[in-house]
Amino acid sequence: MSANQPPEASTLPLQYLILADQLMAVRRSMLISIPVSFILGLTSLLVAFHYGYGLAGLLWFFASSLVNVARIILCRFPIGLLRPDDPVEPKNLDPASVRQHLFLQSATAAISGVVWAFIAVLCEGYTAPQTVFYLIVLCGITAGAITAGFAYARMPICYIVPVLLSVSGCLVYAGGFDRYCLAATTILYLAALIRGAWESEALFRQSSRLKNEATAMAKSLEAARDQATEAAVELGHRAAHDELTGLLNRSGFMQEVASLPSSSTTGFALMLLDLDGFKSINDAFGHKAGDRVLVEVGRRLRQSLQSGVLVARLGGDEFAVLLDCALCKDKPSIVATKLIAAISIPFATFDAGRIGVSIGVCGSDELDVDEMLVRADAALYRAKSQGRNRYYVFDDDLRAHLAMRRDIERDLAKALSNDALEVWFQPIFGDGGRTLTDLEALVRWNHPGHGWIPPTDLVAVASFAGLAEPLFRYILKDVCAMMQTLRAMNLGHLRVAMNMSPREMSQLAVDDLIIAKLRKLDLPASMLEIEITEDTAKDIRSVQGKLAVLTGKGVRIAIDDFGVGYSSMSSLRQLHVDRIKIDRSFIYGIAASTDDRNVVQSILSLGKSLGIEVVAEGVETEADLRVLRRLGCSTMQGHYFAKPMPQHEAIEWINQSRSLVQ
Repeated sequence: MSANQPPEASTLPLQYLILADQLMAVRRSMLISIPVSFILGLTSLLVAFHYGYGLAGLLWFFASSLVNVARIILCRFPIGLLRPDDPVEPKNLDPASVRQHLFLQSATAAISGVVWAFIAVLCEGYTAPQTVFYLIVLCGITAGAITAGFAYARMPICYIVPVLLSVSGCLVYAGGFDRYCLAATTILYLAALIRGAWESEALFRQSSRLKNEATAMAKSLEAARDQATEAAVELGHRAAHDELTGLLNRSGFMQEVASLPSSSTTGFALMLLDLDGFKSINDAFGHKAGDRVLVEVGRRLRQSLQSGVLVARLGGDEFAVLLDCALCKDKPSIVATKLIAAISIPFATFDAGRIGVSIGVCGSDELDVDEMLVRADAALYRAKSQGRNRYYVFDDDLRAHLAMRRDIERDLAKALSNDALEVWFQPIFGDGGRTLTDLEALVRWNHPGHGWIPPTDLVAVASFAGLAEPLFRYILKDVCAMMQTLRAMNLGHLRVAMNMSPREMSQLAVDDLIIAKLRKLDLPASMLEIEITEDTAKDIRSVQGKLAVLTGKGVRIAIDDFGVGYSSMSSLRQLHVDRIKIDRSFIYGIAASTDDRNVVQSILSLGKSLGIEVVAEGVETEADLRVLRRLGCSTMQGHYFAKPMPQHEAIEWINQSRSLVQ
């Protein structure tokens, strides 16, 4: 702001606000006091006519009235505003215009005082009989001037000084003891009025200051309250929304769901969406590219769904959609199909088909969001297991499976403490299936209500229930027991392989647990092989350190279920993999499938080029065995050779099959 520009109303200093209050008070008081002055002037004119001073009285009254009219016009004259469109109030008055108006008010007051000083002409210098009348009028009008001008002392002082000095001067000029005394009294009266004017102005200014400070404080508090309210609203919005996509986050989603009616005649549908191929985007293009994908996915979801549908990003690349079937014109299956189509549209910066989505759908008449999330998650897992860009609706099969998993979670801790789980062993053969080289440990549990539990469900539930480490220790114990038995049978060259899930690798210090166990039992690390899934091999950074410790001690590393996931050649080298096991889906029926033979041949060539042993899992028939031998696969495993067996049966089988052991 330059020196010539007035301050803005919002930043007007306090002294300017007080000055503006003074002007507004002066204008109001003048509009009240000037009519009184006019009436006193008219009365004085009548007295002048009565005592024979008609012409002088008329001239004086004309001059007095002229000044009064000017003062009224000045009171009505507009004051400059800082913002012309805003109301006329102290905070909006231009300080320069205020100072100018106060100066003019003081100047016209002085002129009016000079005119009233000439009233001495109408009473022969205060010596005529009508002197008492005029002195009383002057006392009243000067006292009234001080009262009317209490807000701005300069104005009444400019008015009363000429009047009272004229009275005192005339009395001194007329002479006489009583007139001298009256003149002195007039000067004393003038001093008292001046002091009263200044004190009145000081009181007014103090009152104005307090008022403006209180107003400013009130506005400051109001502004602070508004800011606090806005901040609270903003924080509430941020707390309930995902910062990246602008969608509801998990907390906001749950809050919105809680505000909905708990039941509906047409029901609700909850969808859980998980992006296919998102991790490869982060790995290949970086996390910023991944963030752009998430933002675009959020936009496509909002665009594909009608208003009123709850859409949330629950975390990572997982999204949720809640449909009120009464408000949705399409069935949930149709909505899921539309969402898959929308997200499958190629992204501008990525290859076509790189990003897809799997959707789990759960419908319910009752809005129990916790239960629906569990069911939708189970449906999502089933959809992802069937491939990319698929949806699966929670059904009776999944309901039974979910009930089984809940029972597993409830009973697993007790089963571990009671040694109710079993570790079975399946032989692995080399030399084209002619020689026993390894045993693979497989956990089994015969649940009293659900029978034999699939290992994948058992491991997943153990991880979810916080029992991953007890389960791992349980399996490791039996594996080490088998290794001790093999050494006692002079078969220490046979290895025992145990499986590890991605959750175990990420959650547990498996390297420390294994090494400590082997050291405690004085078992050679070369007898142990760790099988990790191909999914585990994707996230090299989380497993590389642990596997490096194990390989450094002599433990062998194998990639299980190879071919159904994603493993790069660099990951195989970085993890120092000793063995890859071709997934059984490529082995079963290979004799009748050219495509499977080509895949297996490619994996065998890859293993040979990298110096990695290749194992064919799931050999079931003589025909498949002959094809694998012809392709050059020397290491095999499957029911054709031997099924998984409990430990005591496996030991008995080995004793009966000594011819297969070198």
